[in-house]
Amino acid sequence: MHGDTRDQSTPVAETLGAPVAESAVRTDSDPRTDTAMPAPRAAGAVHEEQAEARHPGAEEGRTATPRRRATTTRRTAATATTAAKPAPAAATPAGTPGGTPSGKAPARKAPDRKAPDRKTPARKTAARKTTESDTVIGRIPVLDVSPLVDAGRRPAKAVVGESFPVTATVFREGHDAVNANVVLRDPRGRSGPWTPMRELAEGTDRWGAYVTPGAPGRWSYLVEAWSDPVATWRKAAAIKLPAGIDTALVLEEGARLLERAAAGVPKKEGRAHVLAAADSLRDPGLPPLSRLAAALAPEVLELLARYPLRELLSASRPLPLQVDRERALFGSWYEFFPRSEGAVVDPTGVEPPRSGTLRTAAERLPAVAAMGFDVVYLPPVHPIGRAFRKGPDNTLTAGPHDVGSPWAIGSPEGGHDAVHPDLGTIEDFDHFVAEAQALHLEVALDFALQCSPDHPWVNKHPEWFSHRADGTIAYAENPPKKYQDIYPINFDQDMDGIVKETLRLLRFWMSHGVRIFRVDNPHTKPVVFWEKVLADIARTDPDVVFLAEAFTRPAMMHTLGKIGFHQSYTYFTWRNDKTELTEYLTELTGDAAAYMRPNFFANTPDILHAYLQHGGRAAFAIRAVLAATLSPSYGVYAGFELYENEPAHPGSEEYLHSEKYELRPRDWNRTDTLAPLLTVLNRLRRRHPALQQLRDLRFLATDNDRVIAYSKTATTEDGLTDQVITVVNLDPHHAQEATVTLDGDGPHLVHDELTGAAYTWGRHNYVRLDPSAEPAHLLTVRRNPA
Repeated sequence: MHGDTRDQSTPVAETLGAPVAESAVRTDSDPRTDTAMPAPRAAGAVHEEQAEARHPGAEEGRTATPRRRATTTRRTAATATTAAKPAPAAATPAGTPGGTPSGKAPARKAPDRKAPDRKTPARKTAARKTTESDTVIGRIPVLDVSPLVDAGRRPAKAVVGESFPVTATVFREGHDAVNANVVLRDPRGRSGPWTPMRELAEGTDRWGAYVTPGAPGRWSYLVEAWSDPVATWRKAAAIKLPAGIDTALVLEEGARLLERAAAGVPKKEGRAHVLAAADSLRDPGLPPLSRLAAALAPEVLELLARYPLRELLSASRPLPLQVDRERALFGSWYEFFPRSEGAVVDPTGVEPPRSGTLRTAAERLPAVAAMGFDVVYLPPVHPIGRAFRKGPDNTLTAGPHDVGSPWAIGSPEGGHDAVHPDLGTIEDFDHFVAEAQALHLEVALDFALQCSPDHPWVNKHPEWFSHRADGTIAYAENPPKKYQDIYPINFDQDMDGIVKETLRLLRFWMSHGVRIFRVDNPHTKPVVFWEKVLADIARTDPDVVFLAEAFTRPAMMHTLGKIGFHQSYTYFTWRNDKTELTEYLTELTGDAAAYMRPNFFANTPDILHAYLQHGGRAAFAIRAVLAATLSPSYGVYAGFELYENEPAHPGSEEYLHSEKYELRPRDWNRTDTLAPLLTVLNRLRRRHPALQQLRDLRFLATDNDRVIAYSKTATTEDGLTDQVITVVNLDPHHAQEATVTLDGDGPHLVHDELTGAAYTWGRHNYVRLDPSAEPAHLLTVRRNPA
């Protein structure tokens, strides 16, 4: 069943550019000394951050307490990375919090080549009111931090190694320069090197940066903003010195600023360069512009970019960030019914059909692995009820040998914690999982919280079901459809009991090697129920991934993502033309990407879209390319590679001879299949980081609406830029021509991974795609860092 397929557009996140190099987590050492990790200390608890930024010395007082000193002894391997160069400690005046400036610098006499001694004031102990962070703007306003999920009550999402954008509005009064950075805090509360932000468009006051968490767990992030006195002086000096205005005063002010800034630059990192520039500003033997040139030397600018002098530091409140393992974002899924693999069906009907088993199904796994899939997904493997069992093609009357729907769970043989006797035993399930793991495949199991009338719960827990006026239990309905073989759960009579039983069932299958669950129809259960269940599993087993099969209204789909589901089915199946795809992907890769990760299934046992029914074999290739390159997670249901496209009847999205109701053995020895294309796509997805992320998707202009073009870009571990450009003919029946316009001028040497051809592309590029032979270009571009 799928519900309302209308979507709801959301704004697109600001463009921030590609992420760059990684860096390690700092320790709590004093950044003003010659330490190996001279990163600036992040602000403290949110209620103290903004207030203490206005009181010089408050945070430095904290660093002297035993609790903070204990933190410095627990130095561990790096767990955080940033998408920009490491931004270590700020050069600061005396008494600033944790090595970051706050307030005016003290007056200085003669230049001192040593980092000045600073007293540690007493720690402030008075508690702040809990409302302060919501009502007080810092000295430098930091507003509208994004991503922000449910006003910060729920975490934004990322996976290990994924770069995600953080943006904020930062400004101040007058004309003095401001700057900003992002601070990540790992699950242990340690702050990593902060990531410099940049103004996204001049004059907008909107700043942004990419940051990259390095380990699973609950992180947080905040934005710091500060007055940048060195940048303010540079701007004024560039105007006044050529005009001969206050020359001596401007040079002396610059020298003092550089001396203060030098205090935050470690000796081994080049403090002497900054001090030498300060000396040059005071050198009477040099012309004024030559003195200024010394302060603007590249090595000085680079050092002060890494170790800036920060004043009037202000910080946003920390926002939560849930970091999951990679499979929560990236993976290729393959769905098949174990009972059909190895099944024997007599076409004459004389002999009763014989079900395949988990052992025979395991024989299919090497072929699935050879196509490059990461996850093999199984429908429910539990006993199937006999009461009101459905026959072939969902008919109401089942024959004595009809197998029924796996989603009608429960019989005298057991319920959700049992294996259907036709499939084997729990030991056979364990064998299946072990075989999959040996092939580097993860097993995903369908979790359908519903029952057949024969389920043990019906007698043991009648309070878990809704009863009609005649005393009978209400079966599932989606009028005019009726599902007499399925009883839905009523959660309002014993929510706690159902939560407890659900957790028991999930942990049972987790103990048998299942770490991914595809949840059937979660939108028909209370959101608060899932919030309780998912939070409990995440507390003990954060590696377990949940995929929401929720084809329903946008509000419910988005909320399920916010409360803990790691992935979601989407409307992709019903988005087939250029406008639909562009608008929908713009939504998914915008603000929604902070909490909802799409999984693009090209087909499912429930959905055979008209595009596949009428588009022929080219339609299957087109949809495979789109699914595999637009979304980091995608999937196909068995038979897709065999081009199965016959509907139950005209206008239906159900398959004829649906595998949901009968055994369907297939001829896997056929040579005319889509398996070679799926193999290439999955191989490319593993090779190219650009295809493993969601957010950095750019649609390219084409002058033919039957042709869609887009690019994805990522930075590799070795610092190279990985870019994939995909051009697809959306018309499965006719060749189409178009001019594709790139964002940049080129020229670029591109390699078509589908055909092996190489091209030189500039800004405007002619393409012709014949769907019967070449429905798409999949072009890879790899450049060295600029």
